[in-house]
Amino acid sequence: MTTAAEHIRITLDGAWRQARERARTDLDRPEFAPHYTPDLDEARAITLKQMRMLAESGYARAGFAKAVGGGGDAGGAVASIEMLAMSDLSLMVKAGVQWGLFGGAIENLGTARHHDRYIGPLIDLDLLGCFAMTETGHGSDVQSLETTASYDPGTEEFVIHSPTPSSRKDYIGGAAQHATVAAVFAQLITGGKSQGVHCFVVPIRDENGDDLPGVTTSDCGHKGGLPGVDNGRIMFDHVRIPRENLLNRYADVEPDGTYVSAIENPNRRFFTMVGTLVRGRVTVGGSAGAAARVALSVATRYALQRRQFSAPGDEKEVLLMDYLVHQRRLLPLIARSYALTFAQNELISTMDR
Repeated sequence: MTTAAEHIRITLDGAWRQARERARTDLDRPEFAPHYTPDLDEARAITLKQMRMLAESGYARAGFAKAVGGGGDAGGAVASIEMLAMSDLSLMVKAGVQWGLFGGAIENLGTARHHDRYIGPLIDLDLLGCFAMTETGHGSDVQSLETTASYDPGTEEFVIHSPTPSSRKDYIGGAAQHATVAAVFAQLITGGKSQGVHCFVVPIRDENGDDLPGVTTSDCGHKGGLPGVDNGRIMFDHVRIPRENLLNRYADVEPDGTYVSAIENPNRRFFTMVGTLVRGRVTVGGSAGAAARVALSVATRYALQRRQFSAPGDEKEVLLMDYLVHQRRLLPLIARSYALTFAQNELISTMDR
């Protein structure tokens, strides 16, 4: 017989019940048990090991389109990564960067030549990447990024450069240690004219983990609550990459330097490009809600066990949950978490359509 709790879970899981149930099964292993690991190197190694276990079970493939070798279930993928927050927020962030942000940039901003080369390896973690958008000087204002990608028609290469201290790529997940390739957002310059921000595939490390010539990475160190995420900084000193490394779904540069795009308006072109990356924002919101539900679950279980002060005429002390003031603090938050879960399900459904 289905219990009331099971009915509530089914209702809260909504249309993405199958993906969430699979996540619960995948995470119900001792390797995914919550852990306190203050040592950064050890915590990062644990998180990467967990990701490899997920990759081996095909966890990430569903989130990519069937045309590029995935399962074509974007909504299920968002719900699955959201569930990782119930195991370890470091794992959720690291997976979200690799498969959601880096992988999403390759899939949604690239074309067949990029899909054929990168999608399979990044799904299987044979290629570890990072999403190099945020700079020291600009975070939310992406259109004002300072990193440049100047085209050299003589060699048919882009020259990636950090012209100022504030153009340093900052707090980039994966950049401190594990990523070998970065999806770099930079101002595309050809013929002496900037065509706005575009995304480029830029190798940053060799197979030994050493910075490539012209690339300087550094470690942001401990990140509160996320010791398993290797956030880092990247500076580029005239790093050359092939013309083909431009993710060219919405715009391209011909060998002679001619800029071409089917979207003439630069603002519309920019917002079309960044709009394809909205899935990452949906995932972050859902994961925050999942982490909050874990905290509320812990608080509720505690309140149903912890006793304080004896009631008049009763030898037993009173459960915390029986105090009205405790109920008034806790129950509205539980109700709000239900409401946010329903809203998140609707948001995922809208995105998936």
